[in-house]
Amino acid sequence: MEPPMTLHNHFIPPLSVTRPWEGFHSAWATMIAQDLNGLLPPEFVAMPQTSRGPIVEIDVATLPFSVTATRGVAASAWSLVEPAWSGTMDWSARDLFEVRVIDQRDGSRLVGAIELISPANKDRPAARQAFAGKCAGYLRLGAGLIVVDEVTTRHHDLHRQLVELLELEAPQPSEVDPLYAVAYRTQQEEATRLSIWRARLSVGSGLPTLPLWLSSDLAVPVDLDLSYHAACKLLRID
Repeated sequence: MEPPMTLHNHFIPPLSVTRPWEGFHSAWATMIAQDLNGLLPPEFVAMPQTSRGPIVEIDVATLPFSVTATRGVAASAWSLVEPAWSGTMDWSARDLFEVRVIDQRDGSRLVGAIELISPANKDRPAARQAFAGKCAGYLRLGAGLIVVDEVTTRHHDLHRQLVELLELEAPQPSEVDPLYAVAYRTQQEEATRLSIWRARLSVGSGLPTLPLWLSSDLAVPVDLDLSYHAACKLLRID
């Protein structure tokens, strides 16, 4: 029997140098999907989805500007004025490290998602708002959701941001948990009900098993410790 695996710090040396977190998150998402596909009923399938960014660049040719007559209107009838406002836009890179569970009976409908938070998801207000908005969108669709935050270098609580975005009065920890995993279930009753399971993570300790809800009455256990161990073994992390 293999010894239990404990959570490493993937965001500082030596692992941040020898096993960059991007590669580890990709491997972990794959292992989570593999474990789920061994548990899910045949009508469901779990698929890992990973990408860095993207940072979109649009090249526009800059040409000398001159006003000429157009559609019979003299050039002198119009002149360019200063804009009312001009400023910079924060198009944050959107990291994606997640596992999606699809119900193949209903046109590949998304029924569950597991999000592995990256540093870029937490590094600025626009990125944090975008991540919380995506999670809120999943919950509005009725999809089950698990969020895993083991980022040690940035301490913004994206679960708290999601709860505030949804304008809920759910109790919050008295102190911000720097590392955590949270499962969410939505139920359609007279009003939509949200249930939350939150577990604290810590470097050097094991990881929890959380429910991923595929419907209001169907859940599968997500053994984060098992998939984490498999990802570490794959990448030769002791």
